[in-house]
Amino acid sequence: MEAGFSVYILLLVAGCWLLVAGCRLKIDTMKSFRDLEIYQKAFNLAIRVHHMTMTLPKYEMYEQGSQVRRSSKSIKDNIAEGYGRRRYKMEFIRYLIFAQASCDESMSQLDLINILHFEQHPIDELISEYEGLGKQINNFIQYVEDNWRT
Repeated sequence: MEAGFSVYILLLVAGCWLLVAGCRLKIDTMKSFRDLEIYQKAFNLAIRVHHMTMTLPKYEMYEQGSQVRRSSKSIKDNIAEGYGRRRYKMEFIRYLIFAQASCDESMSQLDLINILHFEQHPIDELISEYEGLGKQINNFIQYVEDNWRT
């Protein structure tokens, strides 16, 4: 029984080591904030929002359009700035939370724009992609909280 238990412990320790090594490998392969999937998605969505807002009526381009452009760009910028502070786990998390808040703001702005200006051709897909991004940011925050080593 003791030999079986020893083998079990050995396998458990080896499995944990592989899990930690795998996480470490994932972290070590990131050379830039540009390698983060959430950054790439936020960047591409910011471009789409920018182009979409250029089709708004002139009076909205400087009101609602400007606001959603700034909040959508803030997501990618907070991810990038947080990554630059990744050495300090809590700072990294803090900026990821800012990115999450900007994502929520962007969705709120897009909801209003959708109702006011896109009744005939809704931008529901864009809003849905922001909802997905918000979930990914939240999952990444959880990953950093649980696994990030400073």
